[in-house]
Amino acid sequence: MSMAKPHVGDRAPDFELQGTDGPFRLSEQRGRPVILLFYPGDNTPVCTRQFCSYRDHAEDLDDLDAVVVGISAQDLDSHAAFVAKHGLNVPLLADTGGEVAKRYGARAPVVGTRRAVVIVDEEGVVRARHDHLFGVDFQTADELKEMLAAARTAGPDRLAGI
Repeated sequence: MSMAKPHVGDRAPDFELQGTDGPFRLSEQRGRPVILLFYPGDNTPVCTRQFCSYRDHAEDLDDLDAVVVGISAQDLDSHAAFVAKHGLNVPLLADTGGEVAKRYGARAPVVGTRRAVVIVDEEGVVRARHDHLFGVDFQTADELKEMLAAARTAGPDRLAGI
């Protein structure tokens, strides 16, 4: 039994988590888009490739002009070690109980946190999401840029009728 995940056009559920750059509260990011990167785990092969690719394409990530954070169920110590080991440039948030992943429909029984990208606009509304069915791929910095561009052009008029 999972909670209904927010769909495009829904208000993003607010949350606060501890992260490698300090506490992070979604509602405090208003005015900039936020890209939530849910991922299964620190130091797993695909997640390591994913976050190292963002490190290696740091300028592309900066060009997004968005707040980008990774979210998984490991604790802050695990995240800090993962960041230090690979010199990562994306702050990682500790969703140790998996509650935030559950609220965003990015958690599965047994598997735990699943890989998903959720883009929240400047007003706190979900503008795009991509759920990975299999754990072997991830959104590159370029794909994040395309998702963000598409989300921006969609704009608030998509909310007509809500």
